[in-house]
Amino acid sequence: MAEAWTTLADLRAQSLKVWNSGVLLRELLDPSGAYPRRRALKRPTAAALLGDYAAARAWAAELFAAVGPFTLETAEVGRTTIGSNQLPAAVVFASPKDEIAFAGKAKDAARFVELTDGLSALDPAFRAWALRRPLKLVELGADALTAARVALWLQDNPRPGVFVRQLSLPGVHTKFVENHRRVIDELVETLALRTASGVDDDDAGGAPFPDVQAQPGSLLGQPAARTPAARFAARHGFLHPPELVRFRLLDPGSLLLGGARDITVTAEAFNTLELPVASVLITENLVNFLALPDQPGTVAIYGGGYGFSSLRDAAWLRDCEILYWGDLDTHGFRILDQLRAVHPHVVSLLMDEATLLAHRDVWGTEPSPSKAPLGRLTAEESALYTALANDAFGASIRLEQELISWDWALRKLHR
Repeated sequence: MAEAWTTLADLRAQSLKVWNSGVLLRELLDPSGAYPRRRALKRPTAAALLGDYAAARAWAAELFAAVGPFTLETAEVGRTTIGSNQLPAAVVFASPKDEIAFAGKAKDAARFVELTDGLSALDPAFRAWALRRPLKLVELGADALTAARVALWLQDNPRPGVFVRQLSLPGVHTKFVENHRRVIDELVETLALRTASGVDDDDAGGAPFPDVQAQPGSLLGQPAARTPAARFAARHGFLHPPELVRFRLLDPGSLLLGGARDITVTAEAFNTLELPVASVLITENLVNFLALPDQPGTVAIYGGGYGFSSLRDAAWLRDCEILYWGDLDTHGFRILDQLRAVHPHVVSLLMDEATLLAHRDVWGTEPSPSKAPLGRLTAEESALYTALANDAFGASIRLEQELISWDWALRKLHR
């Protein structure tokens, strides 16, 4: 019975939960009137006092002895049974600062206020972002101020037409921007919302932040942006290196491109090649790609996981047989499913149950299996995907393509 009574640890867990929601930090900047905040306690009943008085007394003693930034309310229990007992009934936090201190987050809260002041000094609009993303601000620390300077630079230099590498702001380099793209997007959007709406920053404090989604687009004649970095560049008008496609001509008699057989070109150039081949084999593993045997009328493409979208605009592939050889795991099937959204006639290779079961000795574990519904798989593929997702062969089983016996792979390839 005692385990149902609210302990000091339970109270701290409740306060940490409120902290993790960001509410406590928001209360520091924008009080809602919720404080003083009273938190009721689950406490022993009169029957519990009769049944286990020692346990109830020990529970109450811990709370009475606690020295914390709260006041303790009591209530009378057991007057007509065991006799009148004053038991803890609730704790009251006078202010959000008190509850923050109880949660052990006073230093983080002080840093939050300091960082918010720093952001507001750069532009008052950023205070609204701090209210929407208080925990992110604490996590970022001084990097949030640097990201805000990038957002302000973009406001003053719309569609700059330079590479991110060319930004000459203190502390800003390509890796910084790569690691903080989402935050920079949000800060830019904060400035844009303030400008577009004319709403006072203080009035916008509690509004949910709009979801900043990367939208494909074109920039300065470049093909549609597909990677996160390319989408960020397109969104803000930066230049970005072109996407590349690497392929091998498996036909030993090919005289194309001066007899070169391992070729890398831009995605835009690949889209216009119109190679005179009958079959295309896409594989995700570099060694597999390099080791594929000669095959007349065939080209091999080195895939890039979910980055296969560089093949989307290669219309000439629609007239070719397309084989896809990916990892035998849930994400391998997701990539296959997405590839079929572009080229519906793709056929999977070495992604079957027989191949999986023949290589039990090299099974690995998939870190984050997918359970997303996939509508473009064949019945056999769908059954295997479902079995892997539901751990039918074991927990998060996967077979990486490079671990498949080469003899086994060659037999399947020759078929």
